[in-house]
Amino acid sequence: MSAPASHGPWSPLGQPTFRALSLAILVGNIGTWIHDVAAAWVMAETTNSPLMVAAVQSATTLPVVLLAIIAGTLADIVDRRRYLILAQLWMLLVASTLAVLAHLDRLGPWTLVTLTFALGIGAAMAMPAQQATTPELVPKPMLGPAVALGSLSMNIARAIGPALGGLIVAQAGIAWAFAVNALTFLGVAVVLWRWRRVPVATALPPETFGVALRAGLRYAMQASVLQAVLVKAAGFFTFASALTALLPIVVKQDLQASAGTYGLLLGCIGAGAIAGAMVLPGLRTRLDPDRLVLVATLAYAGCTLGVALLRWIHLLYAVALLAGFAWIAVLSSLQIAAQTAVPAWVRARALSLYIVVFSAGMAAGSLGWGAAAQAFGTPAALAAAAVGTALAALFGLRFRLGEAARVNVTPSGHWPQPIVSPELEDERGPVLVTVEYRIDPARRTTFLQRVQPLGRARRRNGALQWGVAEDSTQPGVYLEYFVDASWREHLRQHERVTEDERAIQDALLETLADPAQRPLVRHFIGGAPGVGPPSAAPAQGGLA
Repeated sequence: MSAPASHGPWSPLGQPTFRALSLAILVGNIGTWIHDVAAAWVMAETTNSPLMVAAVQSATTLPVVLLAIIAGTLADIVDRRRYLILAQLWMLLVASTLAVLAHLDRLGPWTLVTLTFALGIGAAMAMPAQQATTPELVPKPMLGPAVALGSLSMNIARAIGPALGGLIVAQAGIAWAFAVNALTFLGVAVVLWRWRRVPVATALPPETFGVALRAGLRYAMQASVLQAVLVKAAGFFTFASALTALLPIVVKQDLQASAGTYGLLLGCIGAGAIAGAMVLPGLRTRLDPDRLVLVATLAYAGCTLGVALLRWIHLLYAVALLAGFAWIAVLSSLQIAAQTAVPAWVRARALSLYIVVFSAGMAAGSLGWGAAAQAFGTPAALAAAAVGTALAALFGLRFRLGEAARVNVTPSGHWPQPIVSPELEDERGPVLVTVEYRIDPARRTTFLQRVQPLGRARRRNGALQWGVAEDSTQPGVYLEYFVDASWREHLRQHERVTEDERAIQDALLETLADPAQRPLVRHFIGGAPGVGPPSAAPAQGGLA
């Protein structure tokens, strides 16, 4: 992996593997949009039911809700390259089945929903691993531009795919649309096969699935920036899903237009997103992420209301362009925050939580707004969704994304390896770690304030319990303590500590009465009798 001097918005494309995989994923995303247009249109044509049309979109996203956390956990503990190849081959098989059934005129509404659900299973298993590979393909300074290019690729596909899908459906038929989608999965699989992935160096065996799943959930509970991403995503996507879910009904029933018009409207949304991706780097220098998300969410709410009220097709094209611009502004801001605010060891699991929230909002929103449209009419459902989007934007002001840009999750490696008995087995536990601080009495309040972020970091990285207490006979002598499940899990903490956590510890050391006297660290290890005892020698200076 080379590291060119320039880190502009296009610099990640100088990395050969990233470039090849990005191109393959772009083609794959175009194929997915072709499938979505074909599936939504054939369902609208055969059933004329808003609920059944919405069910097609929900069948794509519901598997992500059910499986993304499992997929993210697997992606962090297995070989991602082989894992992704298997997922692509599964989707190739399902898409080919759709094409064959459509060609034989055997594709009924519920068969379409079922196979779309199966296709969604493959996407659900692939998404966290696919997003988590980006930091492996580009140098760290290029991570932000690489994430932005991923969003741009998705929206280029959004601009090309729907229009191409509408054209294929109109000119060649549904079967050819599904067949083209199948071929795109083969292209991604070939690129992944040629990728020579370098595994992450570690002296420890992979986590078991259960341990890894609990570690990912525990990290999310202690990571404030990730929590802000999840809350904002839930509020936006639940209401924003109404526009895309009900657009086929607006085109067919209210506008009395064709599949080509539907494809062009979706293409305008994609074109607006592409324009947004070009303008956003400049906007981000003038607006912080939270304000940018607020403005973009309110703009999207206005676009949803416009689709509810307007019936002049040329004006709706302009509304669709603005909707795409607002969509990419929100989506890329949330994705960049989710990518940059978590360390590599838990990235796929963290991203899987974001994907679950995104997909749950889209799936539940699509079904909910489809049911509302069937009961009260499409304009009323879209107007209600527009109001909900605006209210969600205002509620989201309580949660901040700005911290993501200031967090450094690069592994620091500054904890020294503990000196222990050579007979100590990794499975022994639990492990009690104590750190004794002698604090300047005048800085006790400062110490107690600064030690709390360290406690959150200990819990994020695997500690089951954490606390701090003062010696009752010696004011200013504090004992920090935390418990890990086993010695192996404690050694994982040594690999997980980041530069941001190192800065927290350095700030804590400034409160010591004698900076030259480092905190005293001890490790107490439980386990079955007869196992060789650990060395009694304490460690100094590493804070663990």
